Amino acid sequence: MTAITLLNPVQAHTALLTIYREQIKPLTMAGHRLRLSVTKETRSSAQNARMWAMLQDVADQVEWHGRKLSKEDWKHVFSASLKKQDAVPGLDGGFVVLGQSTSKMTVAEMADLQTLMEAFGAEQGVQFSAPKSWEGME
Repeated sequence: MTAITLLNPVQAHTALLTIYREQIKPLTMAGHRLRLSVTKETRSSAQNARMWAMLQDVADQVEWHGRKLSKEDWKHVFSASLKKQDAVPGLDGGFVVLGQSTSKMTVAEMADLQTLMEAFGAEQGVQFSAPKSWEGME
């Protein structure tokens, strides 16, 4: 996989032409199917280090509704607030934040998630319209 940080339109254009000429065109001409993704640059190492330091400070100094939360818990609280996510009661108590990404799950994790959904659906009388298996669905 090729990852390039694009800084300006001229450099982006040059990079795209190069990638097309050197990778995309030969592979597609050889019959390969490709996936092209464009994403915004992710946080820097410095930002990440600062975030964790700040989270540790909050965890050390703040009691939230009578509880001390870990820095990981605070990360969830802050990120859920930033994304304006909603929460609902969990199946076994507690609350679940809605809208969490599943795009980074592995095949095995997604299979486990779907198994959980099927079990819950069976308990609740859900009639799933999706195929019984994801295999062959491309």
